[in-house]
Amino acid sequence: MQRSGFCWVNSMLTEWNPRDFLVITLLLQFITCVLVFFDVPVARQIGGFIYFTFVPGFLIIKLLKFDELEGLETVLFSVGLSVAFLMLAGLSINEFSILLGFSRPLSLLPLMIILNSLILIGAFLAYLRIDDINLGKVKTRSVPLLALLFLSLPVFSVVGAIWVNAFSNSVILLFMIIAVALLIIAGFNFEKILPPRLQPLAIAVIAISLLFHSSLISNYLVSRSDVNVEYFISKTTETSAYWNSTNPFLGSGDYQRINAMLSVGVLPTVYQKLLNIDTTWMFKILFPLVFSFTPLVLYQVWQKYIGRKYAFISTFLFMAQDTFYTEMLGLNRQMIAELFFALLLLTVLNKKMKPVNKTICFMIFSVALVTSHYAVAEIFMFFISLACISLILMKRPSRNITVAMVVFFFVAMFSWYLYTSNSATFDSLVSYADYIYQQTGEFFNPASRGQTVLRGLGMEAAPTIWNTFSRAFAYLSESLIVVGFVGLITGRVRKNIQFEREYFIFILIATTSLVALVAVPGLAETLNMTRFYHILLFFLAPLCVLGAEFLAKLVLKQERELAISTLLLTVLIPYFLFQTGFVYEVTGSQSWSLALSMHRMNVYWVQYLGYIHDRDVLSAQWFSENVDIQNTEVYADVWSQLSILMSYSMMHPGNINILSNVTSVPHTGIVYLNRLNVVEGIVMGRNYVWNISELSPFYDDMDKIYSNGKNEVYVNSFP
Repeated sequence: MQRSGFCWVNSMLTEWNPRDFLVITLLLQFITCVLVFFDVPVARQIGGFIYFTFVPGFLIIKLLKFDELEGLETVLFSVGLSVAFLMLAGLSINEFSILLGFSRPLSLLPLMIILNSLILIGAFLAYLRIDDINLGKVKTRSVPLLALLFLSLPVFSVVGAIWVNAFSNSVILLFMIIAVALLIIAGFNFEKILPPRLQPLAIAVIAISLLFHSSLISNYLVSRSDVNVEYFISKTTETSAYWNSTNPFLGSGDYQRINAMLSVGVLPTVYQKLLNIDTTWMFKILFPLVFSFTPLVLYQVWQKYIGRKYAFISTFLFMAQDTFYTEMLGLNRQMIAELFFALLLLTVLNKKMKPVNKTICFMIFSVALVTSHYAVAEIFMFFISLACISLILMKRPSRNITVAMVVFFFVAMFSWYLYTSNSATFDSLVSYADYIYQQTGEFFNPASRGQTVLRGLGMEAAPTIWNTFSRAFAYLSESLIVVGFVGLITGRVRKNIQFEREYFIFILIATTSLVALVAVPGLAETLNMTRFYHILLFFLAPLCVLGAEFLAKLVLKQERELAISTLLLTVLIPYFLFQTGFVYEVTGSQSWSLALSMHRMNVYWVQYLGYIHDRDVLSAQWFSENVDIQNTEVYADVWSQLSILMSYSMMHPGNINILSNVTSVPHTGIVYLNRLNVVEGIVMGRNYVWNISELSPFYDDMDKIYSNGKNEVYVNSFP
């Protein structure tokens, strides 16, 4: 009988002897070296990224004899261990090379020699240590042709983003979003279209498509969250080929705290030198690619408890929330940290791992998380310490979460935060605690919770009927999580769904934390409520599925798969379409999506959402080349200070004076006006917005030394 679909591989046993494994590793290393040193365009970037992001971690897995890992887990641990290897090896090279007298330790040659030497040593040790390399049995598989079409989603995402840039038309991206929704429906209901074995591939495709559709809408940074600071710090390290953990040029406070993170202080420079890729494109392509593995890790964690089908839809909920593909793209260090956070969960909750392997992975991922993002590390510390205390009080100690683990993580975290960047990170933790304490007097003031919390509680009026519908579906998804929690603690979900007590405690902590974020004044503002909720979905997303099941059993008096599927898709598909901005674009309503609706937004709204125009970048680059920015008083508005001049003139924001209606420019001062100032006549201050006419008396008598039609630069007199 002829099998439907496309047979993509023959049955074979992928087992290599150690000599073959060593030869293949040497061959990959040789090819990578050729690509790097001959700087072969495209091939160097693609081949180098694959080699350095997978091979080191895979060697560590084989050295430790992780025979208990499944195929997907092997890939996930390989990526996590490789990224951790690049960060920690880069740190070691940076510190020890300075002791040996090398002033530029993070240059290409030292990195290639040392990293490849370590990889070669690892391959040789693997050759001596193991008898064979068994990658498992790969059987002949029939893949439905329709499923293969979904592999083209990232292509539509990339082409659609380029199309938006070139023609201000988002029709391709709209098609891509509909295709994602159809893929979810097919994967959840029709196994013949998307077999369960292909669900991880579908998750990876969806994650990459959503991330790229938002990250590639501009040739430059999209100024969200902290991306400009991260770029500034990464370029500072890249230029000097040396990471200074206490760089005095950065001053103190936020910049030093971010500089202390290897995820933006060292990792981008390592990738940039090895791959010869611009830092802008690294943040737009490589970091989102690494981040796309996070949903896969969560899927692997969840499917052991609730099955593949429910884990698939839970992962979709995690990716559907717009924080995943908008706000996170402005937080590169958090993207890296969340991968390690998820891998720590996978490590802690994996019963099959040998104790020694679990300990080693926990230590590596803990250090990597601590050096990637302070807030995410503090959240993990909060969860694991409370879980450990709870297990001890219950007199049910766990081998998965031990006191030794908690102590190690605590020591690693506070040692790093105390002894790097002049304790800026530790000081910020103290300041946040003090801020929350100061806000306790506002307990009965709803506004003290922040605008996002008020909106989530329905205490803020929706601007349009479409926003009302959007909030309704958001509330429904949150309600399903609440119902799922009730069903879980009352034992009303399926008996075969059994969360391990460690994960059950994590769910209790996450639920309590969510309540605290709403109840405690100022707490949600310490990070941002949307980012808190995004992280809490690491634990709470499966409850949405359990909530649908609980309601189906409650109403129908028995479990009905069709009812559960219908309820979930009826809530989550519209939720996704509203979160992406699809509905707003189709209906012509005000949208927050630059990718879909930028072509019909006014200049102010586009700039408010973080879009940097070509002319702004050109003027900033001219500025850095023709102005002594270190010894000149520069005046600009807040947008220029924190986005344009910081990223593309490499000016520290502290050296830029903010324009206002009382500005007095000295004789040697220079005024920089961006596109919004010149075209729209709007000047953004720290707390106010002025019309350019209110400021013109201060520069009307100055000489214009630069103009590109959209940007202008003025001086009191020619140098």
